[in-house]
Amino acid sequence: MATHRLPFEKEIYALEDLLADLEARSAATAGEEIRRLRRETVALKKRIYSELTAWQTVLVARHVERPHTSDYIELMFEEFVELHGDRAIGDDRAIRTGFARLGDFRVMLIGHQKGRTLQDRQACFYGCAHPEGYRKALRCMKIAAKFKVPVVCLIDTPGAYPGIGAEERGQAALIANNLLEMARLETPVVCVVIGEGGSGGALGIGIGDRVSMLEHAYYSVISPEGCAGILWKVGNEETNPLAADALKLTSRHLAKLGVIDDVIPEPLGGAHRDHREMATTLKTYLLRYLRDVRGLAIPELLEARYQKFRRMGVFTRKTPAT
Repeated sequence: MATHRLPFEKEIYALEDLLADLEARSAATAGEEIRRLRRETVALKKRIYSELTAWQTVLVARHVERPHTSDYIELMFEEFVELHGDRAIGDDRAIRTGFARLGDFRVMLIGHQKGRTLQDRQACFYGCAHPEGYRKALRCMKIAAKFKVPVVCLIDTPGAYPGIGAEERGQAALIANNLLEMARLETPVVCVVIGEGGSGGALGIGIGDRVSMLEHAYYSVISPEGCAGILWKVGNEETNPLAADALKLTSRHLAKLGVIDDVIPEPLGGAHRDHREMATTLKTYLLRYLRDVRGLAIPELLEARYQKFRRMGVFTRKTPAT
């Protein structure tokens, strides 16, 4: 059971606490009551999590106990060999890269890392990568293409690091270069937003043949707080939810708009409640994607990737009056 409780989960935890108390007492007469409470708890979770607002989805995506890239490495991948450094500045800990085995596939894994402890989070800049992180990611992608190994990208960042040093070292240009290079990378690329998919920080490793999201992740051009700050000059309890609704950043919105290919279901109550179940589900989807693109010739793969992103959006062409 998760220990960090979100505001809209009060009813769920009230029932779970009552259920835990009854189970601890193990009273023979409480058997039917325990079964009833379990049914009520499941029904309540289904109702609440099927009706999440956009802002509540953001809170779930940011849950401190939500599985990170390092958790998926431990639960899903085998023979992980980490690769470090960008061969220019240093090694950005906000992005982890390395060879790994996923089922029958040898892959290049690239993923954002937020860290668990305060010390780790500070070292990883809370998942906000610097230019050297995106340079490292691209270096490893090119190695993958050289050895004809598919790339798997796990996206979980509020955005690229917004500091002066990052801008001085060409943050925007490096992200733009990653978009270009990933669009023409001669190996299959599969991307999944596992938590936060914020702005260019997410797009920097987000161009692929298959782009999907976990059910309660979000993917957006800007954070709700940033959007609220621009529109209303302040981000608070009133404006943040308004911005989240306007951004259409949830998986169901983006699937409807054609921005993503799949919504990957999470365990009841969110991925933070059962890391192992979430990893098993994600592995199933990743293996399916890799099998789908495995047999494509490189020219066919690149053309399909190009057309995938060209099809996004709706355009209206106005014919001049004669």
